[in-house]
Amino acid sequence: MEIDIGIGKSGRRAYGFDDIAIVPSRRTRDPEDIDISWQLDAFRFELPMMGSAMDGALSPATAIEIGRLGGLGVLNLEGLWSRYEDPMPYFEEIAELEAEKATRRMQEIYLEPINPDLIGQRVTELRSAGIISAASLTPQRVEELAPHALGAGLDILVIQGTVVSAEHVSSKGGVLDLRKFVAECDAPVILGGCASYSTALHLMRTGAAGILVGVGPGAACTTRGVLGVGVPQATAIADAAGARIRYLDETGRYVHVIADGGMRTGGDVAKAIACGADAVMIGSPLAGAVEAPGAGYHWGMATFHPTLPRGARVQTGTLGTLEEILLGPAHENDGRRNLFGALRVSMATCGYSDVKEFQKAEVMVAPSLQTEGKSLQRSQGVGMG
Repeated sequence: MEIDIGIGKSGRRAYGFDDIAIVPSRRTRDPEDIDISWQLDAFRFELPMMGSAMDGALSPATAIEIGRLGGLGVLNLEGLWSRYEDPMPYFEEIAELEAEKATRRMQEIYLEPINPDLIGQRVTELRSAGIISAASLTPQRVEELAPHALGAGLDILVIQGTVVSAEHVSSKGGVLDLRKFVAECDAPVILGGCASYSTALHLMRTGAAGILVGVGPGAACTTRGVLGVGVPQATAIADAAGARIRYLDETGRYVHVIADGGMRTGGDVAKAIACGADAVMIGSPLAGAVEAPGAGYHWGMATFHPTLPRGARVQTGTLGTLEEILLGPAHENDGRRNLFGALRVSMATCGYSDVKEFQKAEVMVAPSLQTEGKSLQRSQGVGMG
C-alpha cells in the first residue's frame, strides 16, 4: 500500500531490521538438529555467509580463516592487497589517522595503481590454502582485471558496486555487457548491489548465480546521506526474494539472494534470512576480529573515491577472534558474537530445520521490539541498551 508523500508523490513504506520481529511457530526444535549450510553452484558451505570485500575486514589470511570456519571470504581485488606487495604499513597508518584527516589521506594511499600480477598472486594464496576462493571487482574494471583472477583459478567472481544494474547507459560507450560476460565466464558470478524487485529480477536474468541486496546499510557506508539513495534492508530483501520466485517460475532456475550489509547481531542475521535471504554478507562484524587487517577500523569500497567519497572510516574496536564472532563462544550479551550460533537457535526456537524453511517464517512489523520492557537496559547501557 502506498502512502501519500504529497499531492504529486506517493511511496511505499519500507522497513529495516529494527522494525520487524520473527514470530515463533507452533513447534520448536533442538538447535543441534538445525542445518544452516548453504549451497552455491557446485560449492557447499557450512555457514550461510560471505565476508565483505572491504580492506579493513578481509585480507588473504582472514579469507582463509573464514573458509576454514565454513564461510566464504571475498577479497577486494581493487584494494590495498592488489596495490602493494606488503600493505600492512598502510593499514597501521590508517588506524592512526585523525578522523578529520582520514578520508584525504586514504585517497592518497589508494592512488597507487593496481598491480595485475598481485591479483593473480592473491588468488593463488587463497587456493594454496585449500579453500574456495572468491574475490570482488567493480563493473568498470572487471573486463580488464578479471582475466588475471580467473587465470589464477578463482572459484567465484563477485561484481560489486554501490548499485549494479543490468542496463547501464553511458554516452561514452564501453559499457560492460553483463549478460554476455556472465555467460562466458568460467566461474559462477555474483552481482550487486541492488535494492528493488525490478533491478533484482533483471540481474537474475543475466545468468548470475547470486545477487547482493543492499544499498547503503553498511556501518561504514554514507551513500544514503551523500546520494539520498537506498532502501531499508528488510524490505529490500523481501522484494528481491519476490523477484527470485518470479524468475524461478519463468526459468526453473534458482538464483541466490545474499543480504549485503546492515547486520550487527545474530538477530539481524536471522531476520535477513527470515525475509528471504539465502545467505548474508557481513563486513563490520569481521572488522572487529583480532585477525582483521584494519586493527579495529573499518571502511567501505567507496570511502576513498577520488571525487565523491561515500564511506567513512569507522572504529569497530576488537570484539574477539573470527571464530568467536562467527561461531562463539560469546562472553557478552549484546548479540555481536556467535552470530551463526544465534541463527541456529533462532531457527530452532521458531521450529525451522533449514535455511529454506526459515525463509517462510512469519514476520511482523514490530516498532516496539527493541524497547518494550527494556528501560533498565537502556538506562544502564547494557544488553539491548
